[in-house]
Amino acid sequence: MPGPGPDGEPSRVRAGTDPGRISHTWTLVRALPVLLVVSAVAYDLATPPDFTAAPLFTAAPLVAAPLFSLRGTFLTGLLTLAALLALRLRLGLRMGIGSVTEVVTVATVVVIALLINVLVRRSDERLASARQIAEAAQRAVLPEPEARIGGLEVAARYEAAQEGASIGGDLYAVQDTPHGVRLVVGDVRGKGMGAVAAVAVLIGAFREAAEQEATVEAVARRLERALAREGARRGGLDAFEGFTTAVLAEIPHDGESVRIVHRGHPPPLLLHEDGTLAVLAVENPALPLGMGDLDARPDRAGTVDFPAGSTLLFHTDGLSEARDRHGRFYEPAERLAGRTFRDPEALLTALATSVRRYTGGALADDMALLAVRRPRETPGLLEHGDEE
Repeated sequence: MPGPGPDGEPSRVRAGTDPGRISHTWTLVRALPVLLVVSAVAYDLATPPDFTAAPLFTAAPLVAAPLFSLRGTFLTGLLTLAALLALRLRLGLRMGIGSVTEVVTVATVVVIALLINVLVRRSDERLASARQIAEAAQRAVLPEPEARIGGLEVAARYEAAQEGASIGGDLYAVQDTPHGVRLVVGDVRGKGMGAVAAVAVLIGAFREAAEQEATVEAVARRLERALAREGARRGGLDAFEGFTTAVLAEIPHDGESVRIVHRGHPPPLLLHEDGTLAVLAVENPALPLGMGDLDARPDRAGTVDFPAGSTLLFHTDGLSEARDRHGRFYEPAERLAGRTFRDPEALLTALATSVRRYTGGALADDMALLAVRRPRETPGLLEHGDEE
């Protein structure tokens, strides 16, 4: 259930949920304190004087405390006390010891409810502030790529997990270079600002290496060294989020192919113009970045045809490890097979909607998506540095 925002309103509902159902449920919950007061009054009127509705009266402000604003909690407490006093003074009856005790008890609970409301709101504000800082840092190191890079159509999307989850370390970058359009999609182990810092290091190293290195394998080795160097500076890789799964790709300016290096990451998908789909997996992928000391094998890029009209889809495990309420994993290849999309943006929109619906609107992990399409209307990719 969404908690109260700074002004006592429910927090924003994530995409993929049913806004109507959420709205009705939230309305019912917000009405609960008033229903408790009404129930207490009805119980008191329908029972002999020896019976007391004090538990219902005390419950009303306590229920209001985490749901309402400070003003709403105060008004609920005032309503509760007014209803109790009206009952005890009805028909001109004197306030006995029992009645006074009830009023004092409810008044004490109202004060406690106000304190609870203040504490809950302060805690929510601190959590929201911490997440907003992390999200701002994440957006700074993961800027939205241009819609067209080196003659290719590009779209990227970062789908955050449900409210309350820590910021993840998913990353992507696309860059036009003298060697072709190069890209990386990865997932840093860990969460929070530590993961965002690791993303910043890797993106910075990729931007530099993509321009300078002659092969995509050499770019992967540069990322490995950058992660190891930063880990050593911070006192070990475990202190710097450990390892990063990644997939790197190079799309030459001439020809219709793509060269891919796998580093323990979910394989990309190739969606052809006619709806057929291929999973670009390898038999023995290299270990993730940051674990190079455990595997002496050199990186070897695989070459795959990338014809005009087809689209490459890269993603992090937030997509492939999304589950429905029965614990079944989302299978992107099965969901996308046989389908065609107008452009990369349409593909990512449909995919994000599908996975949100599959999971009931609550992703357990952040999800980064990157789609690259070779448009059919472009006879050849632009040379590096050409204006479109």
